[in-house]
Amino acid sequence: MTRVTLTVNGRVREIDVETSTLLVHAVRENLRLTGTHVGCLTGDCGACTVRVDGATVKSCSVLAVGAQGADLVTIEGLAGDDGLHPVQQAFWDEFGFQCGYCLPGMLLTACELLENDPDPDDAAIVEAVNGNLCRCTGYAAVVRSIRCAADRMRETP
Repeated sequence: MTRVTLTVNGRVREIDVETSTLLVHAVRENLRLTGTHVGCLTGDCGACTVRVDGATVKSCSVLAVGAQGADLVTIEGLAGDDGLHPVQQAFWDEFGFQCGYCLPGMLLTACELLENDPDPDDAAIVEAVNGNLCRCTGYAAVVRSIRCAADRMRETP
């Protein structure tokens, strides 16, 4: 076992993991944060997306020991004390999800996109979420939701 120390959703945490433990399994099993979903385990579907040091990462393709010292944000850390993150609220308001399985990855990916490009066009949105598979919405509602979030976030000082 190896001890890994990381900051998870703003809180320093220590976990003991086997060196072969994937970050997705450490998040779900050791940290008990089950909003991060296990999907394909090949990095193709995006259901396991988390943010590591500000960048989205498919946690099924990273060993937990590789996150030593990192700042990790999961879907559970997205909302603040004052309510939903603007991206979460936009997905809610614009019906950008159905079953919710892909939603954590979509939301975290959208947050990263909007931090880097506050006014993306539809092509940039589609490109950003390209690595997140959704079997329910057909993506039109996802694009609409991210556009809505971008508009709201630009309007809010």
